[in-house]
Amino acid sequence: MRADITVLAGDGIGAEVTAAAVAVLREIGCRHGHVFEFNEQLIGGIAMDRCGEPLPQATIDACLNSDAVLLGAVGGPQWSDPQARVRPEQGLLALRARLGVFANLRPLRVHPRLASLSPLKAENLLGVDLLFVRELTGGAYFGRKSREGDVAIDECRYSVAEVERVVRRACELACTRKGRLTSVDKANVLETSRLWRSTTERVVAEYPGVSLEHQLVDSMAMLLLTRPSSYDVIVTENLFGDILTDEAAALAGSLGVSPSASLGSGRLGLYEPIHGSAPDIAGQGIANPIGAILSAALLLRHSLDLHAEAAAIEAAVDAVLDGAELTRDLGGTASTGEVTAAVLAQLKFPRQAAA
Repeated sequence: MRADITVLAGDGIGAEVTAAAVAVLREIGCRHGHVFEFNEQLIGGIAMDRCGEPLPQATIDACLNSDAVLLGAVGGPQWSDPQARVRPEQGLLALRARLGVFANLRPLRVHPRLASLSPLKAENLLGVDLLFVRELTGGAYFGRKSREGDVAIDECRYSVAEVERVVRRACELACTRKGRLTSVDKANVLETSRLWRSTTERVVAEYPGVSLEHQLVDSMAMLLLTRPSSYDVIVTENLFGDILTDEAAALAGSLGVSPSASLGSGRLGLYEPIHGSAPDIAGQGIANPIGAILSAALLLRHSLDLHAEAAAIEAAVDAVLDGAELTRDLGGTASTGEVTAAVLAQLKFPRQAAA
């Protein structure tokens, strides 16, 4: 297979972790006979500094003409003025809109060795294997905004079509897993949530192999901490999903190990670790590359249909997490490069199962 991948390193530690993911993809290509071409472009704060805008046209064109997009992170203190007319994050929001990605997938498994790093009791983490599907292009983030005197308004808006397409994607994914879908809303208060709930019920009825449970967002926030292993696929709207997925990332022990995929109706997707740009450690070579590497695995699976290759990366990461090469956020002393090298070594010489 030949594939064109646009790489958007972005800001902060983005360049360091995307370099690790690219190295892993190159190794996969060499070992499995694929040709991956990488095209580096600008986004976020660095794009503002060099081009005067957070999403240059050259970046848009490259992304639309690629098979997949790998992103690092955007933002940093030098661009953090909340009153600024243009901010790095606007580049990411605009890119999602231009790519037509509406479903953000965030898988979460708790590696046994990292359970002790979670604030939860280890027994509450047994068997945790979640997949969040967050609607990505609607809700309060994209509604009309206004400010008049001492009153500010953020409109939360959803259409039936927007809910249908993300719930269908969640049902399709649930069919490949345990067949359990939890829809999160605030239907006791919000009209958008009542629309969300009724539409979800109608769509799920098209999938006889999928069981549906509703949860209010406030109770779901509590249940994620008390019995996370009870859930399989969780679908929710944009704002709720943003909050719940960051909460759930704490279960894994570190934001540094969690990947994500943003998908639309086609195969082109946007893949990124869920951590931010971490400017406090940028350039020190200590950033955790695992989230970016696992995002590369999602890229192979969802945009290139290379399931065995994706599984090989995930197995290599599991083997590394079992060993000694851990970055500082996981209680170790290994550098970004050392963790990357350990993953590459596992891809070349995978650990053999005990006889």
